[in-house]
Amino acid sequence: MPKTESNPIELGTRAADFLLPDAQGVLHRLADFDVRPALLVAFISNRCPFVVLIREQLAAFARDYAAKGLQVVAINANDHLEHPEETLARIGEESEKVGYSFPYLKDASQQVAKAYGAACTPDFFLFGADRRDR
Repeated sequence: MPKTESNPIELGTRAADFLLPDAQGVLHRLADFDVRPALLVAFISNRCPFVVLIREQLAAFARDYAAKGLQVVAINANDHLEHPEETLARIGEESEKVGYSFPYLKDASQQVAKAYGAACTPDFFLFGADRRDR
């Protein structure tokens, strides 16, 4: 059982905009993911035991559903000072090791996680073409 329960957003809520870096220093914003009709925003962690259990399946899911119109973006909002395995560099290593085909971004301020109501990992938010929660 997670220490913290998720805070589901209301259906129809518009995806919050963001500007976050990946491990290569490239900044990504919500509009960058307008290419496909569906978007899954996944708040994940390198160290969370629940994420560790599903990370290979998440990678496979993203690859399988990309052709069906789903874009995935992962965001890590964990405190890298408290947990050194959550640094931007370690996010890049994790992405490569697991084989993520989607951007894995760092929310060092945790402002994006708060905007989405993400309270634990993994926490998933699915948006349609209009970028409203489904």
